[in-house]
Amino acid sequence: MKSIILEIRSKFAEMGPSEKKIANCLIEDPACILPLSISEFAAKAGCGDATAIRFARRLGLKGYQELKIAIAGEVSSLSREREQVSKDDSCFDMFIKRINDIQIALENTRGVLDPEGLEKAAKAILNAERIVLFGLGNSSPIAMDAQYKFLRIGLNCDACSDSHLQVNIASHLNKRCVAIGVSHSGRSVDVVEALRLARLCGATTICVTNHDVSPITRVSDICLFTKSEETKYTNLSMSSRTAALAIFDSIYTYIVANSDHQAAEAITATEIGMKSKKY
Repeated sequence: MKSIILEIRSKFAEMGPSEKKIANCLIEDPACILPLSISEFAAKAGCGDATAIRFARRLGLKGYQELKIAIAGEVSSLSREREQVSKDDSCFDMFIKRINDIQIALENTRGVLDPEGLEKAAKAILNAERIVLFGLGNSSPIAMDAQYKFLRIGLNCDACSDSHLQVNIASHLNKRCVAIGVSHSGRSVDVVEALRLARLCGATTICVTNHDVSPITRVSDICLFTKSEETKYTNLSMSSRTAALAIFDSIYTYIVANSDHQAAEAITATEIGMKSKKY
């Protein structure tokens, strides 16, 4: 069954200004609709009752009540109790709580990740002449990890965390290339602009982000969303980072399974080459 939040994300661009207010409200806090009547929710979103009904019907639902039921089912399936970290916790207590946060982020990401978009991204990467990944700050290690995976299976891949080099690289891409921007906020100016330039040069652009209503989605042909709620102790987007790594792991696995024997042969060659680096 398709996620109702994913359906809202996918139809966002075709919505009118008032419907987008409802969409933003539900994307930020899906559960906010549950205790409210249609008039109360419309007032909260800053629109009229008729807009709320029209919004529900755009999603293929009969009306407001069916929208509430759909949201309730999704919130119930994705929500789990999150334990806040306390300074009185032992390090092991914090380890357990971090595991719980990561599990929640992975489950929530499964609910918002577009299966068709993920398939398209994997096929584009598999068939690309060249792949480049752009990431800055906390997103840079994610891009570098993906580069390492793709190089192991023989793909022509680079990860870049220098804003000037990102522009340089993007300006030399073409329609046979794939450019991937990794940005938790979706608002990193340099990453967005590098993707914009790559797209102008004909490359297929992909973003991995936690925020669908953000500049990076407007310059991306394929959008892959994570979903995590960070606490004051995890403001480095640690949970969403794990979800992004899982997305790249799935693409890596897909390519290994669908590249005949080329990926397996490349992995073997890599292992042989790395023998001199181990005792």
